[in-house]
Amino acid sequence: MSQTVFAALGDPVRNAIIDRLTEDDATVGQLASMFPITFQAVSQHIRTLERAGLVTRHREGRHQRVHLQPAPLIEATEWLESRRMRLEQRYRRLDDLLAGLIATRTDAAPASGQPPEPPTADVDRSPNEKGTTHDHP
Repeated sequence: MSQTVFAALGDPVRNAIIDRLTEDDATVGQLASMFPITFQAVSQHIRTLERAGLVTRHREGRHQRVHLQPAPLIEATEWLESRRMRLEQRYRRLDDLLAGLIATRTDAAPASGQPPEPPTADVDRSPNEKGTTHDHP
């Protein structure tokens, strides 16, 4: 998967150009009229889309028509879908693990509905000496 495609799609102007070209081919002038930026700036955005393989330009008389090339978008969609499926599998495994841990805790809880007492350290504490341990009688 080409990082150039994702970089090209990372700009709102270029996304709008791609959206417009899904309807039909357009001239550079038609695309430029969609934005409050210069003709040259739109032309630069189109060049970026061309370098990513997302569009092609061809001359028709005095105008340049821009055509969407769907193959890189399809490839990017397939790549993203494969990543989404892999993440969903990981989340399902995590859900199963968490459900098992919750079930184990629920089974270990006393009938009173109170959470189990936390484990305590095995320390010999003298009732007369609060907070201290004694090693000899």
